[in-house]
Amino acid sequence: MVMNAREIWTVIHGMVFGFIFLLGFSGALYAVYSMKPEWQTAEGIAKTVKIIKVYMWTLAVSVWAAVFTGAYVVYPWYRAAAPSGQTDLTRFPKFLLLADPNTANWHNFGMEWKEHVAFLAPIAATVVAFVVSYYGPLLAKKVGERRAVMIFFIFAFVTAAVAGLFGAFITKAAPVR
Repeated sequence: MVMNAREIWTVIHGMVFGFIFLLGFSGALYAVYSMKPEWQTAEGIAKTVKIIKVYMWTLAVSVWAAVFTGAYVVYPWYRAAAPSGQTDLTRFPKFLLLADPNTANWHNFGMEWKEHVAFLAPIAATVVAFVVSYYGPLLAKKVGERRAVMIFFIFAFVTAAVAGLFGAFITKAAPVR
């Protein structure tokens, strides 16, 4: 299989950076959930928090990298305008999708989601990483804050997962070449 530079960047954007965040989510969520005083000793919680901090910041950096490579590397190729009179739209994915009424909603809804909602995932992931770093072992005793962190992190996951699904479907229908 031969891939050109645009296809490689698309893979890096979605299947490397995006995948790291989506795959790492469940482990990070469980780690925060398991920070219960009745489950671990104070020493165990302190050790767990050190690991969770690194893990959370890695996930936040990963999802930011997915957003930046998507917005500044892949997306300009996706939205490149076809020259007037161009009939072969395979190198112009946005216009290829919009040209067919059956695929127009992939752009009209799917890409709009990616453009306007998906940026919330890295913000939420960064907030979660900050809260875990700020509270540290005290988060184990703060049930409400720990629950809020988990809910916020689930929100980050859902927005990123939906963006990833739309990205996969859009790429299948109109790949960036």
